[in-house]
Amino acid sequence: MNKKVIIIGSGFSSLSAACYLAKSGFEVVLYEKNKTVGGRARQLIKEGFTFDIGPSWYWMPDIFDKFFADFGKKTSDYYALDKLSPAYKIFFADDVITIGDSMDKICVEFERIEKGSSKHLRKFIASAQENYSIAIDKVVLRPGISPLELVTKETVLKVDQFFKTISSEVRRKFRNPKLISTLEFPVLFLGAKPSNTPSFYSFMNFADFGLGTWHPKGGMYEVIKAMQNLAKELGVQIHTNACVEKILVENGKTTGVVSKGNKKHADFVLSGADYHHSETLLDEKYRQYSESYWAKKTFAPSSLLFYVGFDKKLKNIEHHNLFFDTDFEQHAEEIYDNPKWPTNPLFYANFPSVTDVSMAPEGCETGFFLVPIAPDLEDTPELRDQYFDLIMTRFQLRTGQQIENNIIFKESFCVNDFIEEYNSYKGNAYGMANTLLQTAFLRPKLKSKKVKNLFFTGQLTVPGPGVPPSLISGKLVSELITKQNK
Repeated sequence: MNKKVIIIGSGFSSLSAACYLAKSGFEVVLYEKNKTVGGRARQLIKEGFTFDIGPSWYWMPDIFDKFFADFGKKTSDYYALDKLSPAYKIFFADDVITIGDSMDKICVEFERIEKGSSKHLRKFIASAQENYSIAIDKVVLRPGISPLELVTKETVLKVDQFFKTISSEVRRKFRNPKLISTLEFPVLFLGAKPSNTPSFYSFMNFADFGLGTWHPKGGMYEVIKAMQNLAKELGVQIHTNACVEKILVENGKTTGVVSKGNKKHADFVLSGADYHHSETLLDEKYRQYSESYWAKKTFAPSSLLFYVGFDKKLKNIEHHNLFFDTDFEQHAEEIYDNPKWPTNPLFYANFPSVTDVSMAPEGCETGFFLVPIAPDLEDTPELRDQYFDLIMTRFQLRTGQQIENNIIFKESFCVNDFIEEYNSYKGNAYGMANTLLQTAFLRPKLKSKKVKNLFFTGQLTVPGPGVPPSLISGKLVSELITKQNK
């Protein structure tokens, strides 16, 4: 009889683990508290407009390819991919930088901004590519059990890059503040300030400039649907609207969970829900990490999000747009050092209907706006409206158009919603930041130290925040469970 695994949550890491475990012969049953699968990667469809209400960037296509290849599949078996050209635009107060779909195009743009910078850029990206190969092939595929996992002949040669920062490395080679912001931007996906992120993580710059930015036709939720379909093909049972209230433990070993007041027995339990929340499902004596532990950790930002339907096509925009027309440093300080609602926030605007007509009614535009904010802030309708007006004013100014009277509807999502919908610790959006002291074996563990056969996966554990790392996290934890079952 096959051993049974219960999985809590249905985000990228949970679905990844479910597929690998089912392939290994386990009986896998997944419980999702919300009405659809996907965790934070969900979808909003309203009045003919389609929004990804979570992740919207498809980077590192090789990671997705490897995932599906592990099951004898290809991404094209489930969804169609388009490489975006250009990848994105960055709006500054006095200029716009366009990031093309090739290094040659990007180098031309860098030269326009700073003479001679393309030579430095090619060297920087070549080094970033080396780091990417080491990170993907050596570092992130380790389960975070021992510090020795980081010690390979490749990482030893780059040990200094774990003690220098992205910020210092970029500023050593580039002078223009716009180029500096452009090169520091990708590590924001790791949830920390560039000045606190090891320079080894420049591999994110290769993911950006080297591998490009892609779009699954129909939106990022198509990837979730693909993984859900694969899981079902492999025999995974998926239950939605099925909140888990407790993780059961007897004699130091998990025996299952309680969902909707009923005991569900299993040989193993794996939680892909928020790690802090997952431990609150245990009696206190079985929790590995105290409240003071979590309080001391550096968390990635939360977000104020708006989903807006426009009744016309917008001008001077691309699929992805970054508005860096205010002080980058001040906004970072107001997220990490002195948490408060930002004075003049940077923001991101996503218009998938620019490249994918299926995501908006004909002649209309689907708009997704994101303002990074500190977690655990006060969240009120008045504050949301205040910041919507602020970013709309700047958006109109920078793109040279009036759009206020073309809004059909807007929906918002912020700290309170992250807590309510995802049990997110302090309403964080991206998990725990990848700082030096929160990397690899220094992150919360995949395997419980206190409860036998209890495991965790997702953005608060190994390897870290982001969609590709979540796919890898699911694979890593499935390997640990399979190994323990032997």
